[in-house]
Amino acid sequence: MTRPTNAKSVLRRITLSAGPFALVALGMLALAACTPLANPPAAEEQQRQVYTPAQSNVTSLSEVVEKHPDDPQAFNMRGSALGEAGRNEQALADFTKAISLDPNYTQAYANRGLIYRKTNQFDLALADFNRALSLDASYAPAYLGRGIVYRLQGHGAEALADFNRAIALRPDNAEAYYNRGLLYQSERQHQFAINDFSTALGLTAQKAEPYVARALSYLAAGDAKSAASDLDQAVQMEPQNIKAWASRGLAYERLGNNEKAAGSYAKALNINDKYEPAKAGFSRVGGQFGQSYQTF
Repeated sequence: MTRPTNAKSVLRRITLSAGPFALVALGMLALAACTPLANPPAAEEQQRQVYTPAQSNVTSLSEVVEKHPDDPQAFNMRGSALGEAGRNEQALADFTKAISLDPNYTQAYANRGLIYRKTNQFDLALADFNRALSLDASYAPAYLGRGIVYRLQGHGAEALADFNRAIALRPDNAEAYYNRGLLYQSERQHQFAINDFSTALGLTAQKAEPYVARALSYLAAGDAKSAASDLDQAVQMEPQNIKAWASRGLAYERLGNNEKAAGSYAKALNINDKYEPAKAGFSRVGGQFGQSYQTF
């Protein structure tokens, strides 16, 4: 695992501001609460080639739509940019328009399904993913999207089948391995989860979520040292990731390093002083308000 070269040489300290925190009972971080990786709407390579100069710029894509008001591809691309920007209602409108212009537009159905999933409209999401797959039974993003919905609904067997299919079609899809890992993790199959998270990280190591997820499975498997290593990486990649800091506190607490544990819990509490896992952990390791703690 690659880590910043100065991780061991730089001494970082964190001070927790005093506050009226109540003691809470010992509690484990919930494995099932792992945050999924972002799933921006997918687009085919041909679409990317056509609109690459402005694909992430809503204003420029709007100009494309104005020039090509009957082109479903233009609406699909702008919908993708709107979805990435969190403008879900506008994205839905664009994908729906693309589908009205081309009722057999596989990618638009899958992209609209992703927005429905993001907004917890699971039945509508499943309908769109199913429609996309009826049009193209080899469209991997639709299997992945549908698998995530099944996972969120607790339908493990169906989710696993879809993730396996997505991976078979696109073995380079880090998102599919990550989500299959989350499914294994929720079923306490932690070695399988660790393997999938490791594969996802091998394909793309630019996000903190797979490190945090793998660390939680390492903790569940009794390997606090490996968990701490993953969480060192995660907090340096995303310094405001409260779950990573609190999980790191737990890892170092299990390793008997109360100094780093207290520092990690303190960092989490400085991000959100009401975060219960950090409050409980800080109390367990004897954290004191106003005191500085080594974090690295």
